[in-house]
Amino acid sequence: MKKMFVSNLPFEASEENVRELFSEFGTVRSIQIATDIFTRKCRGFGFVEMEGHEARAAISGLDGKSFNGKFLRVRFEDPRSKQRGGRKRN
Repeated sequence: MKKMFVSNLPFEASEENVRELFSEFGTVRSIQIATDIFTRKCRGFGFVEMEGHEARAAISGLDGKSFNGKFLRVRFEDPRSKQRGGRKRN
């Protein structure tokens, strides 16, 4: 199972239309769209989980593709980005 980070999503993006977009490449296991607390609109990014080979196909097929007027950025989630604040110590 691979988790992908999807950025530059349009404000109108919903789990349904993101699932539809990614399901072209395989079975979508889970979707998490970041939404604004007050407006409930998409904040422009989210996470999609798929099997490894399907995730690689989705990245190559969707990275840079226009979705509702915005060009998507699709990458594997970077585990290093989970570090919060401070500097890296050796």
